[in-house]
Amino acid sequence: MATRAIASARSRAPARAREGTSLARARRWTRSPHRGVSGRRSRATRWTLDAVSTEDAEGWRRETSKAKETRPTRTTVADAGRGVDDVHARTRVAREAKRRTAPRGVPGVCDTPRRGDASALGATRVVGCPDDTVNFAVYTSAATAVSLVLWTPEGLARGEIAGEIELDETTNKTGSVWHVALPRCAEDVLYGYRVDGPYEPEAGHRFDKSKILLDPYAKFTVSRPEYGVASKKEDGTEDCWPQYAGGVPKKLRSDGKEDFDWEGVTSPKRPMRDLVVYEAHARGLTADLETKAKPGTYAAIEEALPYLKQLGVNAIELMPCHEFNEMEYHSLNHVTGEFRRNFWGYSTVNFFSPMTRYAEAGADDCGREAAREFKRMIRECHRAGIEVIMDVVFNHTAEGNEQGLTLSFRGLDNRVYYMVAPEGQFYNYSGCGNTMNCNHPVVREFILECLRYWVLEYHIDGFRFDLASILTRASSMWDRANIFGEPTAETPMLEEVVIGTPLQDPPLIDAISNDPVLAGTKLIAEAWDAGGLYQVGSFPHYGVWSEWNGKFRDDVRNFIKGVDGYAGLFAERLCGSPNLYADRSPSASINFVTAHDGFTLRDCVSYNEKQNHANGEENRDGEEHNASWNCGLSCDDDGECWDPEIVALRDRQMRNFVVALFVAQGVPMMYMGDEYGHTKCGNNNTYCHDNALNWIDWSEASSPLAGDGLARFTKQVIALRKKHSAFRLDSFPSADNIQWHGHLPDTPMWDEESRFVAFTLQDKPETDKFYIAFNSHHEPAMLKLPSPPERCKWKLILDTSLESPFDVLSAEDIAEADSYTAEAMFLPGLRKNTYLCADRSAVIFRAVSLA
Repeated sequence: MATRAIASARSRAPARAREGTSLARARRWTRSPHRGVSGRRSRATRWTLDAVSTEDAEGWRRETSKAKETRPTRTTVADAGRGVDDVHARTRVAREAKRRTAPRGVPGVCDTPRRGDASALGATRVVGCPDDTVNFAVYTSAATAVSLVLWTPEGLARGEIAGEIELDETTNKTGSVWHVALPRCAEDVLYGYRVDGPYEPEAGHRFDKSKILLDPYAKFTVSRPEYGVASKKEDGTEDCWPQYAGGVPKKLRSDGKEDFDWEGVTSPKRPMRDLVVYEAHARGLTADLETKAKPGTYAAIEEALPYLKQLGVNAIELMPCHEFNEMEYHSLNHVTGEFRRNFWGYSTVNFFSPMTRYAEAGADDCGREAAREFKRMIRECHRAGIEVIMDVVFNHTAEGNEQGLTLSFRGLDNRVYYMVAPEGQFYNYSGCGNTMNCNHPVVREFILECLRYWVLEYHIDGFRFDLASILTRASSMWDRANIFGEPTAETPMLEEVVIGTPLQDPPLIDAISNDPVLAGTKLIAEAWDAGGLYQVGSFPHYGVWSEWNGKFRDDVRNFIKGVDGYAGLFAERLCGSPNLYADRSPSASINFVTAHDGFTLRDCVSYNEKQNHANGEENRDGEEHNASWNCGLSCDDDGECWDPEIVALRDRQMRNFVVALFVAQGVPMMYMGDEYGHTKCGNNNTYCHDNALNWIDWSEASSPLAGDGLARFTKQVIALRKKHSAFRLDSFPSADNIQWHGHLPDTPMWDEESRFVAFTLQDKPETDKFYIAFNSHHEPAMLKLPSPPERCKWKLILDTSLESPFDVLSAEDIAEADSYTAEAMFLPGLRKNTYLCADRSAVIFRAVSLA
């Protein structure tokens, strides 16, 4: 097949560069070699479907040893084209010998194995079967031998296999799916697969029978039980990558009901336009919170819900909660003296199971208790009126590049699951070493089934797709002839598509968008990738996708800090970015000023340059272009400052960002801790820190005066948005409901040097009308307000230049007498429809009745 490699996207790239020069996160992609427990099998019993006697087993070993004598250790490049057939031929003698014997069960684990079927991948209890049968099925298109490996939980910890069932290709295989059924399968059984086949990297094959693989469809996973604690090897040294195993489903209940009680609680299912999204880390949210449950767990999040609810949040976007290994970067950070962690979790090991070590229960009940704890958290979020959106990472896995690990996908079918170049190298559009082959039919179905599972089993409300542009790239189709058929004169092969080419109608995005189970699920794309593909405003949306609007972040930051030439762009962002989403609605735009990667809100007004020294990489990592300003005269003013003028301006700028975020059309998203002014000390890439940099400071969050009143201010602005539909329009503003102004009414200032934007906004004639102005100039502006509606006057709602609590005069926590006194200071000017707008500030007025 005619293909070509795209050099810039291969695994040579050492850093993850998002969006070119726009704000980004850099993530390390290097991987350590994986050590499995395959060498500890001396005490294990190796069970085959055929071995019933010592004599037969000995005869089988003699015959297979003769066959192995002629088998080369690896297939050469010259043999690449016929490698799979050769391996099949070399194992034919062994299969014939095995057929002479009968299958046998594993004591204490299961009865005599049966054929099983390929109807459902993964481990599933067979409905209607009286003997508690579990069916196991796994896909691999080029394997020559597959064994089902079984453990008990205690055995897994000791590296002892309870049994290994070798599958017969003629009996236990349908198409490319290997399967077996285990009657009377115990509930405390853990499993994995040993898969043999050709090791031909140049042809995309990387089979390794020394590894025991985690089933990609495993619904529960077990490995290390405790977060941040390494396992121990037999020699007493640390093992950061112990064997992963999947758990089997519990026995079916006699009444047919599921194992978890949702207590009749259902999702709020709010329209996108009404969401206030809070991006949070499942551990970092409560690691510093005094809770009845163990801090940093799903259970502890339940105790944080009253805080989120009073803040005004109604949707929480959880950073990755799929199973990953937080010990992936385990090494001593000589700068901080702490150990590095994969804290963010963008390095998935298994997509069907929740992160076990985020659960207070850990690996209890073979990982099932972690799943129940995750469900309880979602149920209580829904009870509190808060929807749950999962950050999912289908663009790459933890297995890394050519020098990476073999945990699951690579050992099952490397060239199907990953985007592999013709010479065997890994494409690296993720910046993390590998790229999932998302538009391959098998991988596409895998992702679809995964999304359906989280919606049906866990009642998830939506998904944010990390580096979603990768999901639009053409797959590496090694088996095009098998899929489309051999070309003939009458039916020539369709035009070849270069691997990684962005597709106009990506099959995966099409399938997700039109899937009946996912209908109504909130779909959010991070519409770029590390290979330079930037699709903000052009992501294939099928009318149902929203996007992280990186242009909102960049343009708002530049305007608020006072850069010339951004007044028009700032106005576009306030309107929901109609220049990007004209064929959709404002809800397509997920507006944000900050996110987990990049500066926090406080750091955005406190640092000109990143300060990532604590990462131990000599400040080389992280995005260089942050559109930030420390509110001083030079970089010498970065960080903590005692100059009262600079401190006051920083507080005002943070309030300006909050106002811009919550009065803009679209869906606002804030990063956890920004409500009180959390700082990461200028570090814009805190991927490896499990400490206060990434934890909510609850002594600050619990105080309404935190951040010199920023927490109170944020809460009041959110309440203003939720109360008035003018800030949550169904469609983009038009001349019917928005008018633009300058220092004078109806004279907008769109010139290149303008740093002033003002407008009046109203949803419907019967709803409240607002006047909103942003002055990012270093000088104050005397405003002439437009005439209010008939029999109305303008009432000041907020002014970011005023000290707390008078920055929000409409707040209920201000005594009536104090509010009256404050308003009296502005009345002389307001009677003339004039107001002095301070430098670098924002104001909001509401038209109220004269009565």
